Order: sequence, then structure tokens, then C-alpha cells
Amino acid sequence: MFGAVEKLLMKIAKAVLQQVLQGLQQQLKAVEDEAMQPMRQVLEQVTNGVWKGVGADAFVDEVSSIHLPGAGVVREQINTFHGNLVRAAEIMEEADKKASQSANQVVELFRKVFA
Repeated sequence: MFGAVEKLLMKIAKAVLQQVLQGLQQQLKAVEDEAMQPMRQVLEQVTNGVWKGVGADAFVDEVSSIHLPGAGVVREQINTFHGNLVRAAEIMEEADKKASQSANQVVELFRKVFA
């Protein structure tokens, strides 16, 4: 009975983790699509001459030195968190296998002793 409950809980935990990982991937895509790419497009337009002068230069400098790196930091933090969760899932799977092996060894030992 305990094995069935354990398996069910592991299945639920894995499903939840997969949903979290998918959500992180969606957030990463949103940072790229909704923040970084539009900023790059505007920078390209400005540097191609749509806007000229000191204001344009200041705008390009600020977006290039502050906004894009800031969005990049967010992207990297999401990537790091995603990687950490993947590693946690691997550790969880490994621990589950080791626990199952240990439980099976104990069951086998009892069978030998009490058989």
C-alpha cells in the first residue's frame, strides 16, 4: 500500500514540476519577445537614422547600457532557476530510486529471515 501511495505522490510531484518548468520557459520567451526584441528593433531603427541627434544618441546609450542588460539579467535568472529545478528533479528521481532499492533490500532480507 505504501508503495502505491509513494508512486502516486512522485507522479504528482513530477507533473507539478513539469508545469513549473513549462511556465518558466513561457516567461523566458515573454522576456525575449516582449522586452528584448522590441528594444533591439527600436535601437536598430534609431541607429539607422529614424531619429538623429543628441537625444537619439542618449536614448541608444541608455537602452544599450541599462535596459537590454537588465532584461538579460532577468533572462539569465530564469535560465538559472530552470536549470536548478531540472537538477532538483534529477536528484528527486535518483533519491526515489535509491529509496525503492533500499526498501526492496529490506523486504528481501525479511523474506530470507522469516521464510
